Amino acid sequence: MQHPLYQKAEYLKSAPDLSHCPEDTGFEVAFAGRSNAGKSSALNVITSQKSLARISKTPGRTQMLNFFSCDEDHKLVDLPGYGYAKVNLKVKRAWEVGLSAYIEERKALKGLVLLMDSRMPPTQIDITMLDWTFSMNLPVHVLLTKSDKLKKGPAQASLLKLKKLLTENYPHATAQLFSSLKRQGLDTVWQKLDEWMEYERVIKVKTKQ
Repeated sequence: MQHPLYQKAEYLKSAPDLSHCPEDTGFEVAFAGRSNAGKSSALNVITSQKSLARISKTPGRTQMLNFFSCDEDHKLVDLPGYGYAKVNLKVKRAWEVGLSAYIEERKALKGLVLLMDSRMPPTQIDITMLDWTFSMNLPVHVLLTKSDKLKKGPAQASLLKLKKLLTENYPHATAQLFSSLKRQGLDTVWQKLDEWMEYERVIKVKTKQ
């Protein structure tokens, strides 16, 4: 199962800050989350590629804004993982400044995919991200990752608890369960990306003759 747009994603460039980003045109969807939330794995599965976003053994190693072009009008952006304590504080502050400027000023940015580990409640920095994006009216779609690590009941409970939080406090955000390993939830996230990208996907339905 592949998506006709996202499977064409290829590396475009990495930027340390907003001034080095590609031209601010078209449609972009960015991916953000804690360094161990499975962001790279999710991006690889969504694009049906094995190593589009490199999976580092050391969380927090990716400290640049990484742009992937799907076509001349559509890009996916892998944002620096946040919240990793072992990174040098000066480096951490520099990339957080770059991240802030991108999210607050980038006109092409249409939505943010926020990844959280389904086995844990949202962290304070996840809540800060929700508060921040709400204040800017930037749409957010939460992927509760690694849902295959939970049995069906606990996984649904985790999703329902988060949906209750979003309904009560963050109406700009939606959520779903997602597993990169099992490729679960792919169609749902593709539909959200299509909505933000204003991309119409022709779905062929097989019918018996």
